[in-house]
Amino acid sequence: MNKLLVVTVLVALLALSAESFRVPRQVEEEQGTLTKITDTFRSYYDNAVNTASEYLESIKGLKLEEKAKNLYTDTTTVVSTYFGIMNDQIYHTFYPGQ
Repeated sequence: MNKLLVVTVLVALLALSAESFRVPRQVEEEQGTLTKITDTFRSYYDNAVNTASEYLESIKGLKLEEKAKNLYTDTTTVVSTYFGIMNDQIYHTFYPGQ
């Protein structure tokens, strides 16, 4: 009978200690309307930023930046040449004898 009592007490203590180690369920707090709206905007913003970053990475892969620089250089060279010609024409129109 002593053994039965000891075993019962040990099982009871084990059960009580196991009960104290239970992790209580965490109840999700209900979000307010403002929090939901803010989270939605944040997710849209993050999605837009990620999409733009992906587009930029794909454009860098095509070396369009280098092509745009070359196009700008060529265009400014041509425009400055024709502007110089036009400047000379206007100058000689107003000052024909020089």
